[in-house]
Amino acid sequence: MTQLKTSFQQGIGPVRLGNMNASLDHDLIKLGLIFSVVEEVIQDEIRSWSKEALEKINPNFNDLPACPFAEGAWADDKVGIAFKRSPSYQDLTTIVSTWDDKNDLVILVDLKYTPNREEYYHYIDGLNEAIAEGIFIEKDIWLMAFHPDDDPEEIVYGHEDLVSVLDTDYAMIFVQRLSKLHEAAEKLKKTGYYTKYQEQFGLNDMLKVRETYYRRLKDEE
Repeated sequence: MTQLKTSFQQGIGPVRLGNMNASLDHDLIKLGLIFSVVEEVIQDEIRSWSKEALEKINPNFNDLPACPFAEGAWADDKVGIAFKRSPSYQDLTTIVSTWDDKNDLVILVDLKYTPNREEYYHYIDGLNEAIAEGIFIEKDIWLMAFHPDDDPEEIVYGHEDLVSVLDTDYAMIFVQRLSKLHEAAEKLKKTGYYTKYQEQFGLNDMLKVRETYYRRLKDEE
């Protein structure tokens, strides 16, 4: 958050809508500028998080990076970042229903997330089920969320850098192809990638659900 505070200290905010010395249009322009700066800072934070926590060798993943494919996806410009600025999930459902494979991963930054962590994950689980049932037409999509109240060690165990990056007031929803994710995961299983992490944090239930949706998808082809 230091970067964010610095940005505001450099003469950008705060905005006071209705200031008698400025027109509404001028206030809205300033507000738009602030949103732009905030989003730029968040994008930088996410890229730093990926470099420091996802792309480095991690002994908890059998000496593989937490996300072995992250570095390549960023290098190939296959990671998109979008922003959700209201409580509505319309932005997310639009990404799902209009998926075009331009990106391997879209990170939706949720600026209006549900404060209750359990409710948030329950809703994402429900969306994954709805996607698998074809509610949004496109079935070959998997959502994975990160909430500000997550224990940093539950996200990428053993990386101290993760705390400073994710300790901010936004959630993230990763949107990606279910088939690509599952098939890549099957290859990683053979390397021992999941062994310790499954033991530490009980990923078995999530992996079983994801595999069920994948099998259903393949049976329908």
